[in-house]
Amino acid sequence: MTATRRRAVLAGAASLPLFALRTRPAGAAEFSYKLANNVPATHPLALRQVEAATRIRTASGGRLDIQVFPASQLGSDTDSLSQLRAGAIELFTLSGVILATLVPTAAISGVGFAFKTYDAVWRAMDGRLGALIRSEIDKRGLFAFDRMFDNGYRQITSSTRGIYTPQDLRGFKIRVPVSPLWTSLFQAFGAAPASINFSELYSALQTKVVEGQENPLSLIEITRLYEVQSSVSLTSHMWDGFWLLANRDAYEALPDDLRQIAAREFAQAALDERADIAKLNTVAAERLQAKGMQFIAVNPTTFRDSLRKAGFYADWRKKFGEPAWNALETEVGALA
Repeated sequence: MTATRRRAVLAGAASLPLFALRTRPAGAAEFSYKLANNVPATHPLALRQVEAATRIRTASGGRLDIQVFPASQLGSDTDSLSQLRAGAIELFTLSGVILATLVPTAAISGVGFAFKTYDAVWRAMDGRLGALIRSEIDKRGLFAFDRMFDNGYRQITSSTRGIYTPQDLRGFKIRVPVSPLWTSLFQAFGAAPASINFSELYSALQTKVVEGQENPLSLIEITRLYEVQSSVSLTSHMWDGFWLLANRDAYEALPDDLRQIAAREFAQAALDERADIAKLNTVAAERLQAKGMQFIAVNPTTFRDSLRKAGFYADWRKKFGEPAWNALETEVGALA
C-alpha cells in the first residue's frame, strides 16, 4: 500500500464513531454492568436480584449482563455510593435513609413511627411520595427504578437492657446507619446513637462498642445478631426500603429495549421480594425466639408521643419542606 493510500485509510477510520471501531468476542455481552448491595447473599433482595439479572440476560439475548455483588463485596454503603456516582459500578441498592446523605428528601420514608401499615407504605412509595423522591434523585445524576425493595419494619435489639418504654432508651448506646434522620430519631429519645456501617455492625456489638442496634427481624436472623444480642423490642419504629439506583450515564447508554427489559424485570423482582420479606419476618420471629431471644411488646403510641413532644416531627417537617411532608401525611395522617 502506498503512503498516500495508507493515510487515506487511517483518516477514514478516524472519522468513524468510536463504537464502530469496537469489536467484541462472539457471545460476549454488549453491556456488562455490576450491581452492588449490602445484604447477605441469602437475603431475598440478593436472591431476587440474581433472578432478575438472569431473566434480563435471557430476554436481551445476552446483550445485557448484570453481575450481582452482595454483602458489601465492592465496599461499604458510603464507598459504593461514591463508586456509583463515579461510574465505577453501574447499579446499587441503598436504603432511602442512607441515601439522604446525598438526596435529603429520600429520608422521609424513614420518619419514625409514621407508617402504621404496609398498605400505607406502598401507597406512598409506589405513588406520589415515591415519585417526588425519584425526581430529587434524578437531580443528583442518578436514576431510581420505580419499585422499591422492602427491608421491613425495624426493631430494637439489646444486650444490656430491655427496651419497654421511651425512657429505657435514655443513655442507650445504639448503632444506627450513617444517616442524620436515624441519629436525630434516637437523640430525641435521649439515646446515644453511633453511626456505623452495616459491614462493621456485628463486631461493634460483639466488642460492646454499642449495646444494641435496630434492624428488621429477617436481617437480625440472617446476620446472626442473636449471637451478640439478647432481646428484641417490637417497636416497628421505622419502615425501611431499598432504592435500586443506577448511574444515569450508564443507564442512558442502554438502548430503549434494554432499559425496558431491565425496568420490567427489576420491578417484578421488587414485588417478589416484598412478598418474601413478609413471609420471612413471621418465620424469623419464631426462629429468633427459639434461639433464646426475649421478645418485648411495646406501645408505639407512647414512642410517637415522645417524639412529638421532643419536636422531632416539627423539625423534620421544616427540613423536608411542605410538598414532601404533605405527600407523607396524605397517606399516614397528621404527625407534627
